[in-house]
Amino acid sequence: MDDPTRPDGGVPGAARAAADRVPRPLFSRSGVVALAKPSGLPTQAPAGIPSVESWLRARLPAGAYLGVPHRLDRAVSGVILMATTPRAARQLSRQFERRQIEKTYVAIVADFRAEGDVAGDTFQWHDRIAKQPDVAAARIVAAADPHGRDAVTIGRRLGATAPGRALLELRPLTGRMHQLRLQAAHRGMPVVGDLLYGGPALEGDAAIDERASPIALHALFIRFRDPDLSEEVTVEAALPDFWPAAARHLLPTP
Repeated sequence: MDDPTRPDGGVPGAARAAADRVPRPLFSRSGVVALAKPSGLPTQAPAGIPSVESWLRARLPAGAYLGVPHRLDRAVSGVILMATTPRAARQLSRQFERRQIEKTYVAIVADFRAEGDVAGDTFQWHDRIAKQPDVAAARIVAAADPHGRDAVTIGRRLGATAPGRALLELRPLTGRMHQLRLQAAHRGMPVVGDLLYGGPALEGDAAIDERASPIALHALFIRFRDPDLSEEVTVEAALPDFWPAAARHLLPTP
């Protein structure tokens, strides 16, 4: 675990995150399985490549149903929902489509200077995002661009983790490609470790494959309705070990 006496509040020892790319079960009921996804592991991948889907499928009976109504970027860690019955898959997909599922992320960003300097300051980001052709990346486009889709995120500054670093709470109301990463970078505060969008490298991160390198963006909570019981469920995924103690002390509650 992190040493709370470390003077820097950056994200040290990120290379350790690559050593443990195994999902961890968090919740299972009514055909819904919530897992803690490690950074560096894709949600889905072609046959023969490790993924969250292949890991869970290997633990189900042969021929069992498995739906993937929810995805996280390969570089992102945190709670992810899978479905082991068609009913659960339909119910979760409907909740996502209707924006009834609440997702809360935390991110350590660099060069924070846009939304004020007081912890607790809230903000809303509203952009148009379009996928870049032929590459696994997206971009902010003009309001009139026909390829753009609305991307809305509500956020809050939780505090500083080190000079030039801040912890943000981010709640996306839409689900566009790389939404949080791109919106943060667009405002001059890229996520630490997110080299794709101009973020600084994580200290100690020696990953050869940039896609497998972790970033300081974590899906902390997810809130949904149980498909069978219709009661609200909140699932939390603990931060990866490489996150600094300074960030742990600032985390929001569900």
